[in-house]
Amino acid sequence: MKNTAHYPKITASADGEGLVSQAGTLLLVEAARVTGLGQGLRAGLARWRAPRAVHDPGKILSDLVVTLALGGDCLADVAVLRAQPQLCGPVASDPVVSRLITALAADTPRALRAIRKARAAARERAWALAGDRAPGTDGSLIPVDIDATIVLAHSEKEKAAPTWKKTFGFHPLAAFADHGAGAAGEALAIMLRPGNAGSNTASEHIAAARLALAQLPRRLRHRVLIRTDSGGGTHDFLAWLAGRRLHYSAGMTITKDIAEAILALPDRIWEPSYDAQGQVRPGAWVAELTGLLDLTGWPEGMRVIVRKERPHPGAQLRFTDIDGHRFTCFATDTKTGQLADLELRHRRRARCEDRIRAAKDTGLRNLPLHSFDQNQIWCELVAMACELTAWMQMLALDRHARAWEPKRLRLRLFSAAGRIVRSGRRARLRIAATWPWATHLTAAITRLQALAPG
Repeated sequence: MKNTAHYPKITASADGEGLVSQAGTLLLVEAARVTGLGQGLRAGLARWRAPRAVHDPGKILSDLVVTLALGGDCLADVAVLRAQPQLCGPVASDPVVSRLITALAADTPRALRAIRKARAAARERAWALAGDRAPGTDGSLIPVDIDATIVLAHSEKEKAAPTWKKTFGFHPLAAFADHGAGAAGEALAIMLRPGNAGSNTASEHIAAARLALAQLPRRLRHRVLIRTDSGGGTHDFLAWLAGRRLHYSAGMTITKDIAEAILALPDRIWEPSYDAQGQVRPGAWVAELTGLLDLTGWPEGMRVIVRKERPHPGAQLRFTDIDGHRFTCFATDTKTGQLADLELRHRRRARCEDRIRAAKDTGLRNLPLHSFDQNQIWCELVAMACELTAWMQMLALDRHARAWEPKRLRLRLFSAAGRIVRSGRRARLRIAATWPWATHLTAAITRLQALAPG
C-alpha cells in the first residue's frame, strides 16, 4: 500500500530561468492598460519628471498600485515587481520611489488633482467597456456608501491621535461605489483624517461626497444614492444633498422624540421586513414615522422609517431598545416603493464594511509613512489598487469570481506561477495545467488583451 501520510522530500536551488512567481500580475497590468489608468498617470504627473530621469512618475505610481493589489503594505514591496521585468518592465529603485512620494507630498493639492483626474478618466473608460456590467446601466441609482474606519498607528506619525475607540491612529472617511450583489465595489475616495476626527462632522461628509461624485462619469452624477450610517444623518449634510437633488438613505440616531413616536405606533402599522434575499424575515418589521415627528429644519420631503426586530439569541440590548426589541431608523428622500424594499436597500449599505475590509487588505491597514501628506498620497494609491482590482473583475471575470475579495484573488489567481517562453518575437505565459484556476486566469487575460488600450 502506498504511504500518503508524508510530504515529498524536495531539494531547492535558486537557478530557475524564465519563471515568474506572480503570473496573475498580468491581469492587473492589462487592466491598467485597457482602462488607460497608466497612461493617465503618466500624462498627469509629467511635471514631476526630472529632465534626465529614467523612470516615469506615472509608471512608478502604477507599479505601486499593482504592488498594493498583490498584497504589498509598504513602498519597498515594489521589489516583487522589480524581480519580474518580463511581466512589469523596468521598475524604479526604492530611493527613486521614496523621492517621488516625497515630491508629490510637497505639492499635495496639485498632485492629488492630477491623480484623481487620471482615476476619473480611467473609471469612465472601464464602465464604458463593461457595458451592462457597469453600475447604473439598467437605469437604477448608483449606491455610494460613505463610512469611516479606524487605522491604527504604532508610532508618532504626523496627526496620529487618540480615537473614539480608545486606540491611537487615524480616522479616514471613505466612499465606495457599490456594484451590487455578486460583485465587488470601487473606492471612489479615501479622505485621511486625524484619529480624533468626529464621526458625524457634516463638512467632512460633504467633502467626501464631493470627491466621490467627481469620480463618477458626468452623465451619471444625478443618478446617485448616497448611503451613510447615523454619522451622516445630520441636518447640514442632508440639506446639502437635497440642495443638489441627490438621493439619500441615511441612518438616524434614535432620540427621545423618535422613541416616543415609536411607542405611539399602533400594531397594525407595522409591516413585515425582508431578509437579504428579499423574502419576508420572521421577527422583523418596518413602519414609517414621518407623520409623527416634527421635521422642522430637515429637508423638505424627508421620510423617516424605523425597523423593529427581535435581537438574536445572546445579543446585548441597548438603552434605545424598547419592549425587548431592537430599533434602527433611517431617513430617505425616496417617495415611492414599499417600506420593506426601502429598508432593505438601506441595510445593504453594510456592504461598505466589506469594501473597507478589502481596502485594509490592500494597504489601508497600516499607513507606512510619517508625513500626513505622504500618507494621504498612500491612501490615494490604496483607492487606485481597490478600483483597479474591481475593474479587472468587472471586465475579465465571470459569475462568482466577480465577488472574490483580495485574499481569494491572490490565493487563486495573482500568486499562480508560470513560465515565460518565447517563440519568434512573441512571448507566451504558460500556467501549470494542474493549477485548479488556470483556465480562469488564462481566459481573463485573453479577455483583457482583446480590448483596445485606453
